[in-house]
Amino acid sequence: MILHLLEESLLNAILITGLVTIMMMMIESLNIESKGRFFSSMGQSRVGGVLVGAFLGVIPGCLGGFATVSLYTHNLLSFGALVAMMIASAGDEAFVMLATIPGDALWIFALLFGISIVTGLLTDLIFKKKDNMRCTDDYSIHTEDESADVRKERHFGWKRVVMFVGILLFLAALVTGHLEHEHGGGEIHEELVGGINLLSEDWMNIMFAILSILVLVLLVCGSDHFVNEHLWHHVVVKHLPTIFAWTFGVLVGVGLLLNCFDISSWISENTVLMILLATAIGIIPESGPHLIFVTLYASGIVPLPVLLASCISQDGHASLPLIAESKKSFLKAKLVNCTVALAVGFTAMLFV
Repeated sequence: MILHLLEESLLNAILITGLVTIMMMMIESLNIESKGRFFSSMGQSRVGGVLVGAFLGVIPGCLGGFATVSLYTHNLLSFGALVAMMIASAGDEAFVMLATIPGDALWIFALLFGISIVTGLLTDLIFKKKDNMRCTDDYSIHTEDESADVRKERHFGWKRVVMFVGILLFLAALVTGHLEHEHGGGEIHEELVGGINLLSEDWMNIMFAILSILVLVLLVCGSDHFVNEHLWHHVVVKHLPTIFAWTFGVLVGVGLLLNCFDISSWISENTVLMILLATAIGIIPESGPHLIFVTLYASGIVPLPVLLASCISQDGHASLPLIAESKKSFLKAKLVNCTVALAVGFTAMLFV
């Protein structure tokens, strides 16, 4: 039983980590190709700023969140826009949600986007005056390469080869069906378009296979700087090990709990406590601990209100640079986020 659990958890961890890595690389490429404009364009009004903050937050991963924090610390976005980003953002868990519960994830992201806009606008009405933030020079977002000569350099070093072979093997395993992927019993039904379930596992595998091919093309055509700094150091070295470790650990841990204890009935009877726990853990400015609620929801153990509370209160590690710049703003924003998370979670209990 233990060996089977470890094997299943390992396969799912490899699949999820691979899908997350592919999506991260595409987001990174989009940011570079747009020379940072994709993440730095913003409206001049407070309403426009809140919309920008919400939009940057709903983008999976940390780049949109980092961009919002940088713009906020440079007095370019309001506190409401910062709050909107933190509510809309689900951190790196957003990638995992897209990989494991794609149909539910899209609806949840849309709901978070709406909640973040309303909350951001109300926050700006309450906190009408911007915080007097100081400009920082020690925090940078991956935007564009500094030198045209650097952008043109392209050699097939070992890092490029390792990533190419790794993605090629992942693509082969995905296409041949060697990686088993089980979708859980989410609360929101997947949509049918023209009688075809575009969010079924087969169609999602096709989509990710296409994205994998695009990433292979990027690896062949990308500059040394882009491949080494942005794909290797930022995605592979910084994110991939952490995502795999947390995913594998959570899958094994949840699997052991389910096999050894009857936690399903206990959790289902203590939704209020789970909402409180999800909200409290959401204060942690780090991706990983929140993954347990995604896993429990995908397994059909916790209801939608718990996952909503977790998504609203947490923002991955996007707020880490905010702590360095303004602990007061971080605490104020987290207070707003947790309040909204509890309100939405308990309200959702009345309808789910």
